[in-house]
Amino acid sequence: MRLLVWKSSSRTWAELHERAFRCLGGAPRLTVLDNLKEGVLEPDVYDPATNPLYRDVLAHYGVTALPCRVRHPDRKGKVESAVGHAQHKLQGLRFERLEEGQAYLDRWEERWADTRIHGTTKRQVAAMFAEEKPHLLPLPVEPFRYYAHGERTVHLDGAVEVEGAYYHLPPGHLGRRVHVQWDSLHVRVLDPRTGELLREPVRQERGRRRMRDEDCPKRTPPTTLQLLARAARAGEHVGAVCQAIHRQDGEVGVRRILGVLSCVKKHGPAAADEACAAALDLQIPTYRFVHRFLERKTAHPLSLKQVDPLIRELTHYRDLIDRRTEGDPTT
Repeated sequence: MRLLVWKSSSRTWAELHERAFRCLGGAPRLTVLDNLKEGVLEPDVYDPATNPLYRDVLAHYGVTALPCRVRHPDRKGKVESAVGHAQHKLQGLRFERLEEGQAYLDRWEERWADTRIHGTTKRQVAAMFAEEKPHLLPLPVEPFRYYAHGERTVHLDGAVEVEGAYYHLPPGHLGRRVHVQWDSLHVRVLDPRTGELLREPVRQERGRRRMRDEDCPKRTPPTTLQLLARAARAGEHVGAVCQAIHRQDGEVGVRRILGVLSCVKKHGPAAADEACAAALDLQIPTYRFVHRFLERKTAHPLSLKQVDPLIRELTHYRDLIDRRTEGDPTT
C-alpha cells in the first residue's frame, strides 16, 4: 500500500499507519521501520526511543515497532524496491490535486502491483496477502484519539501552562519538567521518569485554572517566602500589597506577585511603592490596579511651565504691538 502526502510530521506518520491498517482490514503484530524522526527519536538496535505519539498509536492497535539497524538498508530490501516501483511509475506525471495522484496509485496497485508475480517468491502478490490477511489483528472499534504533546516546567504557583490555561499539580513538583499531552477535551500530565499519570483535567479556556483542593500546599513553599521577602525589600507598601495578594489567592497569586515585582523593575521602586500605597488606601491591593496606575501615570502628558527665564511677560508683546501700530499710517 502506497499513500501520498504533501509533507511528513509525527502526526502524519502515525495517521498514515492508522489509515493503512483500516484499508488492509487489520493490523500486523510487528512493523519494521526506518529510523526517521517521525517514528524513532533515538536510534538504538537494543533500546530505541520511539516517538511517543507513534508509540501510542501502535499500542492502540496492538502493534510492536522494530526499527532497523542504522545504515543497514539490506535488511529491508523489499521495502526499498517497492518505493522504487512507485517512484518510477509516477515519474513525469502531473496531477492537479493530491487526491488525483492517490487515485492513480490505487488503480495502478490494484491492476498491476497486486497482480504481478513477485520476483523472489514467484507468486502473485494479492494471493500471498489473501493467505496472510486472516492473521492480522482485529481493529479496535474506535480510532486513536490524537493529541499534541510537549514538555512543561511546573511554575512557582504549582501549575503548568497549556495554550494559555493553567493546570495545577500535587505539591512537590515545583520547578520540575513534566510531559504534557492535550487534545480538544483533556490535558494529561505525566511524570517523565516513571510515566505515571499525575493529572488528567478537562481542558480550560485561555486564562482559566484547574485546581483540586489537595493541590494546595499545607505550608508556604520556600520559593514563595523568598518572593515575599524580595517584595518587602522593594518597598514597605510593595511588600504589603504582595502579602495581601498571597493571603487572598494563596499559591495561585504567585504569578501576580511576580507581576508586581516586574512593575518595580520597570518603573522603579519609588513609583511602584507609590502605586502600592494608593492600592492600599483604596483597598484594592491587586496587581492589576498597580499595573494600570503606573501605566496611566507614565502616559499622562507633562504640564507646561508657566514661569521660566525664556518665557517673556505678556506686556512685552503688548508694547511691541503698540509701537508697530502707532507707526502704521493706515491706523
